Amino acid sequence: MEISDVVDFLRNYDGRSLRLMEVCGSHTHAIATHGIRDILSPKIELISGPGCPVCVTPTAYVDRLIELSLMPDTTVVTFGDLLRVPGSKESLNEAKGHGGSVEMVYSPMDVLALASAHPEKNYVFAAVGFETTAPVYTLLLDNAVAKNLKNIKILTALKTMPGAISYLCDNGAMIDGFIAPGHVSAITGADYFNGLAEKYQIPFVVSGFGDKELVIAIYGLVQMVINNQPQVKNFYTSVVDATENKIITSQLNKYFEPADVVWRGMGVIPHSGLVLKKEFARFDAGSVGLDEDNKKNKACRCGEILMGKASPVDCPLFGKVCTPMTPEGACMVSEEGSCFNAYLVRR
Repeated sequence: MEISDVVDFLRNYDGRSLRLMEVCGSHTHAIATHGIRDILSPKIELISGPGCPVCVTPTAYVDRLIELSLMPDTTVVTFGDLLRVPGSKESLNEAKGHGGSVEMVYSPMDVLALASAHPEKNYVFAAVGFETTAPVYTLLLDNAVAKNLKNIKILTALKTMPGAISYLCDNGAMIDGFIAPGHVSAITGADYFNGLAEKYQIPFVVSGFGDKELVIAIYGLVQMVINNQPQVKNFYTSVVDATENKIITSQLNKYFEPADVVWRGMGVIPHSGLVLKKEFARFDAGSVGLDEDNKKNKACRCGEILMGKASPVDCPLFGKVCTPMTPEGACMVSEEGSCFNAYLVRR
């Protein structure tokens, strides 16, 4: 089938209305920048789910980072997009403005050089992410152990996808099909989502990030929905296998174990996160018990947007007081956030 035929089908689809959700921040960004929604029938709605790691991180986590940054001889180390995420009162950037010690890096491994050069200081890395980024933190810990660096800790906000998808399905999200997270699937394998497809009788597709890859995967998902095929199909076979990467999952199992964790706007989701095992508790900077999710601006609707219960334009703050330059919620901060990308397309 030619790609032009696929596009014609999606543009002219006139069956029952479909709600399809991508749960990968990179897919959210790719869909926006490729203009994928512009070629879809009004009866095919693409919804951005909880696929942006920064977006689903609760305010208590940001508050804890700020608290650590203000402690003597302690520096918080993080990626750039977390700097502007609002906590319950302020962001890390704002805390830095009144004395907080915060360093931005491009890789967790950069902490090793900082810790080696300044043994008198403690360095706390903000370990945010999904199954995709969690393996990098195991390498950081491997090196910290090998080099006997005792001034490195991590504050974890690591989450796993099946729990969040189950939460959505159990709480009225009304999704007809899922575009599974491509990067996560490269670690876990496409079969990771088989149980969810069977339990909820909902189809999943695994997709790449190019325009044609996404269009073909969406076409495949629509076909599966209308033909009642609740299964998982992998359209990203150049990168994703059916089964997990055993080397990486072995590393994850070495340091981390499943735990009940908080997702912004969704509360505690059982077994949906990863925390350090007890034997590595010396590397933890106080990750357990960060349960509060108090919005800085009570009008922010990030939680509902992440669950597909509202769109960015439904939020009264969107494009007004909340913009990429002045974000009121986490979904407007990251390039993977649904509000950021809705704003990008709007402009």
